[in-house]
Amino acid sequence: MNEADTCTKYVVPKLVSAGWDAAPHSFTEQRTFTDGRVFVKPDAKTRRGEKKRVDYLLRYTRDFPIAVVEAKAKFKHPADGLQQARDYAEALGLRFAYSTNGQGIVEFDFATGSESELADFPTPGSLLSRIKQADGLDDHKAQQLLEGSYIQPKKVPRYYQEIAINRVVQNLVQGRDRVLVTMATGTGKTVVAFQVCWKLWNAKWNRRGKANERPRILFLADRDILVSDPLTKDFFPFGDACHRIQGEAITSRQMYFATYQAIAADERRPGLYKEYAPDFFDLIIIDECHRGSSRSDSNWREILDYFTGAAKFGMTATPLRDDSRDTYEYFGNPLYTYSLRQGIEDGFLAPYRVHRVVTTADATGWRPSKGELDRFGREIPDDEYQTKDFERVVALRSRTQAIAKHLFGFLQKNNPMAKTLVFCVDQEHAQEMRSELQKLLAKHDPERAKQYPNYVVRVTADEGQIGRGHLSRFQELETEEPVILTSSQLLTTGVDAKMVKIVALARVVGSMSEFKQIIGRGTRIDEDYGKLWFSILDYTGTATSHFADPDFDGEPELVEEITIDGEGEEVLVDPVDPGDGGDPDGTEEDPPPGGTTIIDDSSGGGEPRKFYIDRDAGVGIAHEVTQDLTADGKLLTVTEFIDYTAGRVRSLCRDPDDLLDRWLDGHRRQEIIAELQSRGIDFTDLEEAAGHRDADPFDLLCHIAFNAPLRTRRERAERVRKEKSDFFAQYGEEAKGVLLEILLKYEDHGAGQFEVPDVLKVPPISDRGNVREIIQLFGGADRLRAAVIQLQNQLYVA
Repeated sequence: MNEADTCTKYVVPKLVSAGWDAAPHSFTEQRTFTDGRVFVKPDAKTRRGEKKRVDYLLRYTRDFPIAVVEAKAKFKHPADGLQQARDYAEALGLRFAYSTNGQGIVEFDFATGSESELADFPTPGSLLSRIKQADGLDDHKAQQLLEGSYIQPKKVPRYYQEIAINRVVQNLVQGRDRVLVTMATGTGKTVVAFQVCWKLWNAKWNRRGKANERPRILFLADRDILVSDPLTKDFFPFGDACHRIQGEAITSRQMYFATYQAIAADERRPGLYKEYAPDFFDLIIIDECHRGSSRSDSNWREILDYFTGAAKFGMTATPLRDDSRDTYEYFGNPLYTYSLRQGIEDGFLAPYRVHRVVTTADATGWRPSKGELDRFGREIPDDEYQTKDFERVVALRSRTQAIAKHLFGFLQKNNPMAKTLVFCVDQEHAQEMRSELQKLLAKHDPERAKQYPNYVVRVTADEGQIGRGHLSRFQELETEEPVILTSSQLLTTGVDAKMVKIVALARVVGSMSEFKQIIGRGTRIDEDYGKLWFSILDYTGTATSHFADPDFDGEPELVEEITIDGEGEEVLVDPVDPGDGGDPDGTEEDPPPGGTTIIDDSSGGGEPRKFYIDRDAGVGIAHEVTQDLTADGKLLTVTEFIDYTAGRVRSLCRDPDDLLDRWLDGHRRQEIIAELQSRGIDFTDLEEAAGHRDADPFDLLCHIAFNAPLRTRRERAERVRKEKSDFFAQYGEEAKGVLLEILLKYEDHGAGQFEVPDVLKVPPISDRGNVREIIQLFGGADRLRAAVIQLQNQLYVA
């Protein structure tokens, strides 16, 4: 009895008997919870990795998963699937994991760390009771936690969003004052915020002790787009309960949205927020909470401090680093963290290919000639100017022209209509870049320039509503133009544009947090429109340096801080981490007050703040290196990819003999191939990278990993024909002819030709008859299959 038979005959009846099919309780069989990582091949084609799937997911209610079950065949031990069940349960944030062979059942309880053997599955009620007891939940709070989420077609929360939603709701109903969720850009923080509000709203949770009264919630952010988008899109099911605070303290609604600037104190008034009572709101949700509100010296912190009656729910994409310490000290450790790397691994975020492009000015520096004057007749100080100085101290027009020319050429070569974001140093630089790109379009692609007058636009504070319109059209899936947006600060945060395929960095980004926000502009996937990956064109070394940071996207290593009071007694605080963020160059600033629609830095007026060199300084592209992202989150060149593969092979096999032993066993061979593929190593890509398209995969691995002599498929096939005549002699002439033809196909096309019965359907083998007739030449399907397996083995022992 195999695994499928065991499930049908034993596992499902046991689940039904325990009450897991009686509404609202349920179980889902073969539940897939990831999309499978996207791997980008050298030819820019993509493939999906394996999706993660549990045999059974048990749900107490539709929105409250509670356990996973892994089933094995009846002849196996009941605990054989327990480690796998535990891994899946941990990934899904669940308390219970079960493994069964249909007869015995083994349970692991994460709350107690205990492992138990059972005759039957626990009932839904018994598992919930154990959770309530372990977490200190009374019946009323448990019922609030179990409140249903809002379900829209094609917008069912993903597994990690479901974890975040339930953890935030549980902590809030249990009375916690401050909670934090850290989720990478593009993974749906707003979805989490909306569902938290929906559940609390329908559960009639509030902190004012008012029975059967819905909560009053404030959604707070520092940028207009971070408020206007959720208000009009995600939160639309709340209807008229929603209100945007602008100029007047309306108190008749329940869901409020505001920028800090709209309610903070300014020169005109002491602060609109003070027109609400300190206990008016039950919950304040702070989006991008690392951007100043939690700093003790921030002008916006006083808003949070004023609303003493409200719980605060912070959302950020920024892991803990030195300059985000205030965020984590204020909110505490995140209830849940979902990283950029995990999002890419799960296939929910797009991987990237990095092109490091170096201009001659960046490679060697630039120095003015003696007594050289700039555009305004000012003498340029004699110094050697480097990447960090360009467009801050000196504006080198020929460098901007070189970058624009390379970017334009990259688009023309790959996809002229690929949505592109160009991050410049300031608004002035963004305008210069836009102008140069427009000139290139008019000169080299005049027809496209006529067809798309807004092909390239600048979107900064200076454009106001016009810029907002460009940005809105850029975000639309069905709108072709604008294709290129140039900006500096605006687009680093809050721009949900799924079709961004190129992110170009023409300025240094010293802040890891800002860098991740910028990268997040390209990580959204839209499979229907063919957006599965994106390119980063790095003209300043920003991406290269940040990706080389060993802390890049790693899980935060929390450290304990000990605080003592005036008496010398220890005061317990949540552990915090040195974490992420910061801008050592001081380019990231709090936006100006007033809820500005589009925010960017400004070049200002009066005396020019940098030197402008308009002459042709002979700047060109010095060199370009392309790097791909591996499944381990490393950026590799072609040479590094080969070394990476060698390391993976050596981690699986001790030496060539060990690899041969495994390779001769068809099942173990597939395990090696599957493991390599799961780490992003495809044999077609490897052959291309190594320049050996005619090598057998086994020889290629031995050569790369152990420096063994490299044989071609032709050499192996010829040795089998010459030295293994006794193998062929055991078959009749017709059957022998089939095997020799399969060998010829292997010689020309590779190991995929050993797939039966497919190989029997193509000439010249198919000329010998139909599949059934060819099988009979060997005396049956099993004997044919055994012959082909033996033929493969002969190749590797020859």
